[in-house]
Amino acid sequence: MPTKVTAVRIKARDQQFADPDRGPVVSPRFVLALVLIALGIAWIVYYYVGVRPDPTAFDSEGNPEGPSGPAFIGDLARWNYVIGFGLFMLGLVVAAHPSTPLGRGRGVVVGMLGCFLVGLLWICTYYVFANDHLQSIPVMNDLDQYNLVVGIAFMAVGFTYATKWE
Repeated sequence: MPTKVTAVRIKARDQQFADPDRGPVVSPRFVLALVLIALGIAWIVYYYVGVRPDPTAFDSEGNPEGPSGPAFIGDLARWNYVIGFGLFMLGLVVAAHPSTPLGRGRGVVVGMLGCFLVGLLWICTYYVFANDHLQSIPVMNDLDQYNLVVGIAFMAVGFTYATKWE
């Protein structure tokens, strides 16, 4: 007859990717968070590379060219960044739940400090390059003053991790 400790070890071994002390590494919420983050990044990259009108391109009559790709995405213009960064931030917030690795233990500190530092670096990068060289930084060149909103949003997501810190 197995002892209680052996039964717990067998049960933990049967759960794939599970640590009996900390919980599962992969959960549906964590997968959802990763999908939201990937969708946010993909939306921004697709808009910036494939749809956004090139500010240096002109047609044969000297008029600036319009957006390429799907018309509804081109019509959204800067709202594409709201959608992309919104999905990305939502994915980070979903990952702050205790059922995910970033929502418990050391993951909370990593998520919190990571979001705070990324927000701070985003704002500092904007201020350093705002006067002369911002046009050479992808995505930041389209956002102008809205770069501050992106940096503050990263910091706000960091506070969602801070509320989970014990």
